[in-house]
Amino acid sequence: MRLQIEIDGQSRQVQIDPADAPGLWIVRVDGNLVEADARLLRPGVLSLLIGGCSHRVVLDGDSSDPALYIGQNRIPYRVEDPRSLRSRRRHTGADGPAVLKASMPGRVVRVLVERGQEVAAHQGIVVIEAMKMQNELKSPRDGRVAELRAIPGATVSSGETLAVIE
Repeated sequence: MRLQIEIDGQSRQVQIDPADAPGLWIVRVDGNLVEADARLLRPGVLSLLIGGCSHRVVLDGDSSDPALYIGQNRIPYRVEDPRSLRSRRRHTGADGPAVLKASMPGRVVRVLVERGQEVAAHQGIVVIEAMKMQNELKSPRDGRVAELRAIPGATVSSGETLAVIE
């Protein structure tokens, strides 16, 4: 699972994969490898062992200001899952560039536009094949293709930037 997590105002790319043993997880934070042993004690409370240090983590995700509590330290956070519709809609405002990201891992089948081309809202930009299905990713708004990073035949990860619409 790949997530974009903002902790104390700093944005981090987090990749979480299960390890071979139950309860062990392989975690990459901004590309740096961390092996973690996580056990759910009860809903919202984890016992976390990282690098030989034990931590009790309490998740307060029900409030409008979510935070992790590790010991007496309160750490505000925000998680953005690149697959979620809510996070993709966040980039549809009229101010600033709109970033079109891969909603799932897959292979770029076709690029439907060129850099510099004017596009309309909901116009197809890139076609990605994932799990034997082709998915057309569309422009979130009217504008011009300022950046085009998608290359036909290339493999992309979930959340990877494919195009920027200005």
